[in-house]
Amino acid sequence: MFSKNIFTLFLIGITLVSCKKEEETPKVIYKEAETEKVDFQKIDSTEIKIADLPILMKGTNYMIHPVGDVNVYATGKSKYGSSKTKYVNYKVSNYSYPEITGYLSNIMFQHKDSLDIKPLTNNKMQIQIITFLDEYALKTGKKLLVYSLVDKDTNRDDKYDSNDIKTLYISNEDGSNLTKLTPEFQELLDWNVILENNRLYFRSIEDINKNGEFDSNDNINYYYVNLGDPNWELQSYSPLK
Repeated sequence: MFSKNIFTLFLIGITLVSCKKEEETPKVIYKEAETEKVDFQKIDSTEIKIADLPILMKGTNYMIHPVGDVNVYATGKSKYGSSKTKYVNYKVSNYSYPEITGYLSNIMFQHKDSLDIKPLTNNKMQIQIITFLDEYALKTGKKLLVYSLVDKDTNRDDKYDSNDIKTLYISNEDGSNLTKLTPEFQELLDWNVILENNRLYFRSIEDINKNGEFDSNDNINYYYVNLGDPNWELQSYSPLK
């Protein structure tokens, strides 16, 4: 009887592991051809969004209005299983100079002396981190913003979230000249700025075996852009040579 119970538990364990694997979603789902592109989706104008109060980072001239969703949390359970209370959070971002973080769907820019407001993008995105390059601005007078965000539903689950590929963007302080730096279907790992040569360096991982996952079998690629270049032309290099 004891051996039979152990065998039954073993089978249950295998089933649970199999179910867990089946539920995992890869970051990229390729269809038809390896080179197929996942198109940018436009923002749905019928979605209800809210904005935080404006943020004016020290040393900039443009206020930033973070835009996102109202978050509703259920707290506690009644004896019938229903939620007792609901907590509504109207704050969509967090600010700690020189960064704004959150799960934002857009950013609205407004000059501090103007009433005009314009969006960063018309495409659907999830903007996770906005960084003002404050030290670079002090050195050169040029004011730039760097973004870590999701710009495409790469796993095709109809959601923009951390299960999709994270990318790196850069723009001027007013959101103009928004430029994607990471190559298509490569996920951002990290980035930094070297003031001595005015370059932004970053690493990304490339799914070379096209299995939809990023793992130790894939390539780590190294890039930099010259921040003084108005086109931010991407340069690849290898620190391992």
